[in-house]
Amino acid sequence: MEIVKQLAVFLENQPGALFRLTQDLAERQINIEAISVTDSIDHAVVRLIVDKPIEAIHIIEEKGTLVVESDLVKVTLKNEAGTLNQMCKKLRTHQVNIEYAYGSTGEKDSNLYLRVMDVEKALKALTTN
Repeated sequence: MEIVKQLAVFLENQPGALFRLTQDLAERQINIEAISVTDSIDHAVVRLIVDKPIEAIHIIEEKGTLVVESDLVKVTLKNEAGTLNQMCKKLRTHQVNIEYAYGSTGEKDSNLYLRVMDVEKALKALTTN
C-alpha cells in the first residue's frame, strides 16, 4: 500500500479531447498507470495516475486545461475471490468510507486506487490484522 497522486483533468466532452491529452503526455514520456473517465453533459473528468505527476500537471496546465491533484491509496491485492471483500471489511471496521475507486486486474495481482477522506487512517486500517 502506498499513497499516490491522482490528477483529475477536466476536458470538453468532444471527440479528440482524450487523444490530445494522451498525446501530450506520451510526447513527454509520461506513462499512464491507471485511468478512469466519467462524463457529464458538457465535460469529462479524466482521473489519471501517472509516473511523473508534477511534470504532467505542468503540461496539462500549459494547454489551459484545469487539473486538480489529490492523494489516493494504491492497494495491491491478490487476484482471488474474496480479497476485495476483506479489504472493504478492514476499512468498514475503521469507519473509512470509499468515495470512489478504480483499478485493474492482472493474472496474479490487482491494483486498486481508492479515494478516501483520510488516507492515513485508511493506510492504518489496511495494515491492521
